[in-house]
Amino acid sequence: MTIILGIDPGSRKTGFGLVETDGAGTRYLSSGVVKLPVDQSLALRLKVLAESLNQIICEYKPTLAVIEQVFMAKSADSALKLGQARGAAMVVCSLAGLDVHEYATRQIKQAVVGTGGASKAQVQHMVTRLLKLPSTPQEDASDALAAALCHISGDGVRRATGAQTFATGRLK
Repeated sequence: MTIILGIDPGSRKTGFGLVETDGAGTRYLSSGVVKLPVDQSLALRLKVLAESLNQIICEYKPTLAVIEQVFMAKSADSALKLGQARGAAMVVCSLAGLDVHEYATRQIKQAVVGTGGASKAQVQHMVTRLLKLPSTPQEDASDALAAALCHISGDGVRRATGAQTFATGRLK
């Protein structure tokens, strides 16, 4: 059994998603958004992020973590804050003993939707379909679940567990 924690980092909100794969398929476990206090300093927001991710890790005991790589945001300041949120998430996961894997946004979209230029709505739609969810997850949670699904489509988990792979939005 492999439990994957997907993380879509942000300095104001961070999406998380957990899926489990056993070689016979993939199952949704949980997802959500950690909302960080915007009226607080960045240091306190990162503390809230770290504590929240630590709670999620303690509750679900994931095997590994997948995090979206930094892309150039609207401004250099936004990109730096995003990088700091990613760093905090990576440290929490590493301290918990998880292997941390990184994927570019385009790579994640390609794995889940079939095109690296997919919209957020398309990612939400495919995540909902692939995981057979009763409702559409929030954007950030959906992005985190997509990151986890992207990892399943890669050789690492497939070799280790015989997991099914995702290609152009369909199970292979």
